[in-house]
Amino acid sequence: MAPGSSRLVGGPMTATIVTIGDELLIGQVQDTNAAWLARELAGLGIPVRRVVTVGDETADIGAAIGEALGKSNVVVATGGLGPTHDDVTREAVADYLGVALRLDARAYKGVERFFAERGRAVPPHGDRVAMLPEGFVPLPNSVGTAPGLWLENEAVLVLVPGVPREMKALFREEIAPRLRRLLPPDAIRHRTLCTAGVGESDIQEMIGDISHLLGPDLKLAYLPRPGQVRLRLTGRGAHAGPRLDQLEARLRARLGGHVFGAEGDVLEAVLGSVLRSRRLRIALAESCSGGLGLNMLTNVPGSSDYVAGGVVAYSNAAKRSLLGVPASALEAHGAVSRVVALKMAQGVRARFGADAGLGITGIAGPGGGSDEKPVGTTWIAYADAQRETARCYRFGTHREANKIRSAIAALDLARRQILAADQE
Repeated sequence: MAPGSSRLVGGPMTATIVTIGDELLIGQVQDTNAAWLARELAGLGIPVRRVVTVGDETADIGAAIGEALGKSNVVVATGGLGPTHDDVTREAVADYLGVALRLDARAYKGVERFFAERGRAVPPHGDRVAMLPEGFVPLPNSVGTAPGLWLENEAVLVLVPGVPREMKALFREEIAPRLRRLLPPDAIRHRTLCTAGVGESDIQEMIGDISHLLGPDLKLAYLPRPGQVRLRLTGRGAHAGPRLDQLEARLRARLGGHVFGAEGDVLEAVLGSVLRSRRLRIALAESCSGGLGLNMLTNVPGSSDYVAGGVVAYSNAAKRSLLGVPASALEAHGAVSRVVALKMAQGVRARFGADAGLGITGIAGPGGGSDEKPVGTTWIAYADAQRETARCYRFGTHREANKIRSAIAALDLARRQILAADQE
C-alpha cells in the first residue's frame, strides 16, 4: 500500500467509505450504497469513521482514496468500475499506487461467462472491466460483469461496482467473509432484532430493568422506523458472545411475537416464508395504503408462490363493486370501521380464491379526520377459513408514514394470525 496508509490490519479496525460518481454530486442519483455499507460494516464490528463522495475525476478519486487510507485500515470504494470512458476508478487507483493496469485472466473469464450465459459475445471494450491494478485480487461478481477488487497489505482496499445489486452481492458473498477473518479478538460485535407492532416506549416497558445486563462493553440501542423498531445489541471483547446471548434471550422472552426477525430480515419476506411453508395464498384489499402492502409483498422474489392478488378499492363505489362491501355497512359504520375492514378482507379472499385476506381502510391525512375518527385512524382486518379479526390503529398525521405503517401493520397481523393458528 502507498506511503501514508493506515495501521496494519490486526489491530482495531475502522472503515472509510468512498462513493464515486458525478451523478451523486449533482443529486441525480441518491447515494444509498454508503448507508447500506455502513450498516453491514458496523454489523461486522468495523465502525465507519467517514463517508466521502467524489466525482468521476481521476485526481479526485486518487486523493480521496489516499486520504481514506491515511485514516482507516479498511477502505471500501464504490463506483467507476464499468466499461465506459467515465469509469476511471481503476486508473485512479493504479495512478495513486504507482502500479500498472493489466488484463487479469480470471476476471476476463468471468466476463466471458456472463455474456455466454446470455447468448452473447463479449462486446468491444468489454475486457476493460477485467483490467486490474497490479496486486489486486478479482472478486467474482455473481450478478454483473465488473469484478470487485481486493488489495490487502498494510490496509484493506476494496473496489466494488456502484450498481447497488452488484455491490450488495459482492459484499455479502466475497468481502464480508474476508473481513471476518481479519477481525481482532476484541472486535465490536453487533446483533439486531427486528420488531413490529410496538413502539420504543412500550418495548422499554416490556423488557423491564436490564441494567444488570448492560455496561461499558454491552449496549442496547433503539432504531425506530415507521411501524417497526430495530433493537441493536452491541458487545465488545473476546467474551462478548455469551453476554450477547443472554441479552438477546431476555429480549426475545419479553417481547415474544413482536420480534419477527434478526438483522437482514424484512417483514414481507418473513411473512412470505410463513405463507410458503404452509402452502397458503393471500390476497389484499387496500384503501388508505394505496397498494403499498401488495407492493411490499411482491418485491420479494418468488412471491407468486403465495400472493394471489390484490385490489386497491379507494372509493366506496369500488369497495361495493369490487369487494362486495354492502352499501348498508358503509352507510351505517363508515368506510373506516371494523365492519368494512372485515368485509374487505372477506371480499378479496373470495374474489381471488385465496386462503387468507387482508383489508386495510383508514384516514391517511393530513385532512379528513373527525373527533370520532381522527387523522391516522386505521382499521385492518384478517380473514381465513377458520378465523376473522380486526384491529384499530391510531397512527399520526403524516400521510406517507401512515401508508407505510398501515401496510406493515397489515402484514404483521397476517403473520401473527397464521402463527397463532399453529398453536391451536
